[in-house]
Amino acid sequence: MPKKTIRDLDLAGKRVFVRVDFNVPLDEKDGQMVITDATRIQETLPTIKFLIEKGARIILASHLGRPKGQRDPKQSLAPVAPALSELIGKPVAFADDCVGEDAKAKALALGNGDVLLLENTRFHAGEEKNDATLAKGMADLAEIFVNDAFGSAHRAHSSTAGIADYLPAVSGLLMEKELTWLHDELETPERPFVVILGGAKVNDKIGVINRLLEKADTIIIGGGMAYTFRKLVQGISIGKSLYKPEWEPIAQAALDKAKERGVKILIPVDAMITDSFDFESKKLGNIKFTGAGESIPDGWEGVDIGPESVKLFSDEISKAKTVIWNGPMGVFEIKESSKGTFDVAEAMAANTSAKNIIGGGDSVKAVKKAKLGDKMTFISTGGGASLELLEGKVLPGVACLQEK
Repeated sequence: MPKKTIRDLDLAGKRVFVRVDFNVPLDEKDGQMVITDATRIQETLPTIKFLIEKGARIILASHLGRPKGQRDPKQSLAPVAPALSELIGKPVAFADDCVGEDAKAKALALGNGDVLLLENTRFHAGEEKNDATLAKGMADLAEIFVNDAFGSAHRAHSSTAGIADYLPAVSGLLMEKELTWLHDELETPERPFVVILGGAKVNDKIGVINRLLEKADTIIIGGGMAYTFRKLVQGISIGKSLYKPEWEPIAQAALDKAKERGVKILIPVDAMITDSFDFESKKLGNIKFTGAGESIPDGWEGVDIGPESVKLFSDEISKAKTVIWNGPMGVFEIKESSKGTFDVAEAMAANTSAKNIIGGGDSVKAVKKAKLGDKMTFISTGGGASLELLEGKVLPGVACLQEK
């Protein structure tokens, strides 16, 4: 997926519109909105610093939250400007809109290496509709478009795709890294190539399963969707574990395809089960483990993989040269049912000879919660975008970028 990047352009003195992902969590403190996690800002610093060094005039744009086309002070990007300023060690100007006179005047006033942050693009209803007038208004601020917001690349919005109709469009360094690890590296992976997929519903992940069945040596399946596979393969009862009859043919088709292609599918052999489960209050009732191959009793449901499954999965991970993980093994948000997920993260971290790729979403939260982020080769910043790229879908925010 060779796309042009900011390395391929002469940037000195050029006004560069950079779509970043500054959709950071905010909390109200003493009447002001405060950033509680600056990870998304930090991830795009290499791109911003590169542009500063090359003498570009940098205009940053992002969405924040879901204001639905209305101005909402609690979803303003204003608190990001001082936080970014501190991280790059220079002033960051702020415009109270992403188009219009104030934004235009401030963009034109930029000197080489200066930085301007625009207000939330989603304060305009046209942003999520990929409105051409809004896209043109943003394009009028700059001479080059850079997309560094991988987490929004699966959206065809005015600031992620529409703007590329009016400006030469290239990738930022974060976008380049995401495409390298989630696409290019997986086209010809170093083998054995092990895929770990978790999550709740089979139908949510079937696209990824089908796509990676064409490339993987082993697919490990955990999480809520594993119970459909266990019911089919092991012929066990699964109690009130997550399951819908319509998921069975989807899972069976995946099993058939795996057999046809010679891909090993590993599913859990045991489970941690509970007789009551309240996700909102993060509480489980009584808990116990089933033995290997045992059914789950009526009135009980699986909330994590058991120790035998951990051993099975860890052994397979230890032999791999490339591992990609998307989706937890159980309800890792609750302490009692987090062990399986964290043990899988530990198994990946222990295999230091493998390329360990965390493919976005809850897996990222789990790895960070387990304090194992520094042991991974690459951690994606995308949730839905990661999933769609792994499925082989075309991402609008990538398709609009110039080919090398």
